[in-house]
Order: sequence, then structure tokens, then C-alpha cells
Amino acid sequence: MAETAASAPARPTSLWQLFMAFTSLAMQGFGGVLAVAQKELCERRGWLSQAEFLQLLASAQVLPGPNVCNLSLMIGDRFFGWRGALTALAGMIVAPMGLLLTLAWALGHLAQSGPIHTSLRGALGGVATVAAGQIIGTVLRLSAPLKDHPLGWPSCAALAVLSFAMMAWLHWPLIWILLGLGGLTCFYTYWVLRRKEHSCPP
Repeated sequence: MAETAASAPARPTSLWQLFMAFTSLAMQGFGGVLAVAQKELCERRGWLSQAEFLQLLASAQVLPGPNVCNLSLMIGDRFFGWRGALTALAGMIVAPMGLLLTLAWALGHLAQSGPIHTSLRGALGGVATVAAGQIIGTVLRLSAPLKDHPLGWPSCAALAVLSFAMMAWLHWPLIWILLGLGGLTCFYTYWVLRRKEHSCPP
């Protein structure tokens, strides 16, 4: 019995712990919270494996709305149902909203002060640079499970480059990239899996 309990995956013990975890994520997410979410939920707390995080993130990106809000809803629902979904979403929104309103009020009073405003823009630019580095690092860490993908690492890398080119250089709308390239990839992966099943001896 003790061995079974020790091998059980970690999970939040209460709605309050879930709320504080997502509040912590939100308050660390300068320029995007996904980089912090992967480290906090997978590596530090162990609530999700890398593969589980990727699956939820893929679903969050396909659904309409902010990715991180969709992700918080799905993770909260995974552990506590609809109460967990609302609690996780509240954790993502409440503290950042309060901070944003406070900053908006402060910036309104500082708008006429040129030197302070220029310094603030420089500081925010530095934070954005660090956030970009965090996102790149997260992408590299999350790419590790793709080596076990049915399409293989080279095909996954080619699809990632192709989708980036469609967004960055061709400026295609994201919805068409998801429906077009994403849909074709789903059907192709399904075909590859079915082919492998038929090729395996009974």
C-alpha cells in the first residue's frame, strides 16, 4: 500500500493550493506565462508530465481564447472538476488584474514626465527580452517528447518550421494554419498509426 501511494502522481491537495499555484504563475509571467507554467507544473510540482502538458497545451491553442486561460481551465478541471477550473482561472486573473489596474493608474499620473516615461519603456523592453529567452528555452525543453512521436523527429521539426514560416513570413491567419496544416497533420498521424497497427503481427 505504501509503495502504491509513493508511486501515485502528485496533485494539488486543495483548491487553495491550486489557486496559489496559478497566482504564482501569473505573477511570474512577464511576456507570457507558458515558460513558467511548464517549469512550475511539470518540473517543480510534478502535477503533469511533459507529454501531458504538451497535450493540454495543444488543445488550449486550438480552442478560441487566450491559450493560458484555456490551459488553466483544463488543468483545474483535471483535478477538481468545474470548481478547479474556475479556481485555476481566478488564480490566473485576479492578482494580475489588480496589478495592471494599479500600474495603469500610476502611469496615468506619470504620463507627463518624459524622463521617467523613457526609463520605464527601457525597463519594459529589457523584461520583454528576458521573456523571449524564457519562451525559446521552454520550446526547446518541450520538444524533447517529440522524439517519440509517430511521425518522427525530422517530420515534427519540418512541420514546426513550416508553421513558423506561415505565421512570420507569409502572415497567414492562425485559424487557417491550425485548420489547414494542423488538420492535415492529424490525418497523416492517424494514417501512420493505422499503418503501424496493420503491419504488426497479431
